[in-house]
Amino acid sequence: MKNYLIFRLYGPMASWGDIAVGSYRPTFDHPSKSAIFGLLAAALGIRRDEEEKQLELSSGYNFGVLINSAGLMLRDYHTSQVPSAGTGRNKKTFFTRKDELAVPKDELNTILSTRDYYCDSLYTVILSTRKDNPPYSLDAIAKAIREPSFSMYLGKKSCPAALPLDPIIISAPTMKEAIVNAEFKDNTFVGRLIDNGSCRFYWDDPDENVSHEHSVSRRDEVLSRKRWQFADRKEYYSMVNWRKDACT
Repeated sequence: MKNYLIFRLYGPMASWGDIAVGSYRPTFDHPSKSAIFGLLAAALGIRRDEEEKQLELSSGYNFGVLINSAGLMLRDYHTSQVPSAGTGRNKKTFFTRKDELAVPKDELNTILSTRDYYCDSLYTVILSTRKDNPPYSLDAIAKAIREPSFSMYLGKKSCPAALPLDPIIISAPTMKEAIVNAEFKDNTFVGRLIDNGSCRFYWDDPDENVSHEHSVSRRDEVLSRKRWQFADRKEYYSMVNWRKDACT
């Protein structure tokens, strides 16, 4: 038997990132590892420039996610204004968005981009420790999720969580059995988002005694938060039967 930390993510909007080229910012239909561990770092009070702590957190745990409801795709035609290169960003540090927009209007450029989001999506996330002495115990992470140091977002700052994450710790033989048998607090609203039936389950621990249908590669293993660098990670995939009464 092994201990697992399980929590849920729901929000009106979520964006989980993908390899972006040019002005198009796509998203996966389920959380990336970098997004989840960014959320956990925020809960624990780890800042983005604390590279060593960020890497310790990301490398200390195995990660899995069940897609209870993928939600609906939303594509946003996005505009933003930033100071011209050489007149603003390269000569001055802007501490707020207000300061950034306070430069003369002829020094502002408008940047156009297309950004993807998922609306009304619901996920169940599961963690297990990779080593005997992880940087934080599962209990400590669960406590931080209940009482976060910084705000927690679903991939972007414009996508805050809309419901409590309800972290729980349970013991089970495998990650798959743990996530299927997890029981959360009553929430009729969450129950309306999903139906009984099969859900997609992704995990990254090759030692889990769970058969998989195939594996995919995702570039979401954190190398550096400051330089925004990521490495490839293998993710395994299987279908699981989800009980609606676990959410209602």
